[in-house]
Amino acid sequence: MSDHSLPPVAPESALRRFLRSRVNLAACLALAALGVYLLATHTGHVLAAVPYLVLVACPLLHLFMHRGHGHGK
Repeated sequence: MSDHSLPPVAPESALRRFLRSRVNLAACLALAALGVYLLATHTGHVLAAVPYLVLVACPLLHLFMHRGHGHGK
């Protein structure tokens, strides 16, 4: 009896599992198409909203990123 060890199998990433579903892939492609459409037809409006989106994103990222550090205990 020979002991042949197989190489370890890397765990599948969450993104790969998410995109394996046809519904999720279609939703991502639809959102990408919508983003291209918005940028192509409403560039001025999108660029005017960028500073506000950054101001909203900063506190949300801070809130969600610190949740894993144990600060909420």
